[in-house]
Formats: sequence, structure tokens, C-alpha cells
Amino acid sequence: TYILVFGDVLPAFVKTFFFGFAIGVIGCYKGYNSSKGTEGVGHSANSAVVLSSVTVFIIDLIAVQITDLLNLN
Repeated sequence: TYILVFGDVLPAFVKTFFFGFAIGVIGCYKGYNSSKGTEGVGHSANSAVVLSSVTVFIIDLIAVQITDLLNLN
């Protein structure tokens, strides 16, 4: 009996890739489209953090459903 199997590691790697990609895209989009001035940048940064958190939650929800459907865990 093994403590860690490939079925545990693969979903983690896949989810990490999608999390990083989504956070990077959202951060860049919000940063490039921020209004002028320090206040606009602050609002964009706050918006990027909130949207990234929600997106990570949704991606994780979808990934868990797919993992359960494929019976990887």
C-alpha cells in the first residue's frame, strides 16, 4: 500500500497550472485596463484579487467534478 499514488498527484498538477494561468490573465487584464492614477490602480488590484479568488474556486469546483467523474481519486 502506497501513501501517495499518481492519481493524487496528477489532478494537483493540472489544477495548479489552471490556477496560475487564470490568476495571471486576470491580473494582467485588470492591470492594463485600470483607470489613471493611484486610486484606479488600487481599485483594479482589489478587483483582480476578488475575481481571481472566485475564479480559483470555480476552477477547483469543476476540476473536482471532473476528477470524480473520471474516478482519479
